[in-house]
Amino acid sequence: MADAPEILWLPDVEEHDYPAAESYLGLIYPEGQAADLVARLRTAPLVRFKAKDIFRASGLSSLGVSNARVEKDRKKIEKGTPLSPLLLVRDTANGKVVVADGYHRLCAIYGFDEGAWIPCKIV
Repeated sequence: MADAPEILWLPDVEEHDYPAAESYLGLIYPEGQAADLVARLRTAPLVRFKAKDIFRASGLSSLGVSNARVEKDRKKIEKGTPLSPLLLVRDTANGKVVVADGYHRLCAIYGFDEGAWIPCKIV
């Protein structure tokens, strides 16, 4: 079996990830709260968590490689294209982490290395 490719990261979150996160968070939280969370994410420092731990904390299951978005991110990893860090929100009321943006990237990374360290912003 070949070694997994090195997963490269952008130095910061891509700008278009913030509106995507707000759109998703707006489904879960009231509009004002979603906007506040994204404003806080913009200024949050980058931290790192293992892919497997993000999945465990979120309660989400991984999408398979048959998913087009996951496959697109897998190809980026294989080509050495840097990925945008994930945006996460601690939902303490429910004891979970919400993946506000980056779910498909997380699934792609997990397929290569469940123990991979992933840069994230979390509030």
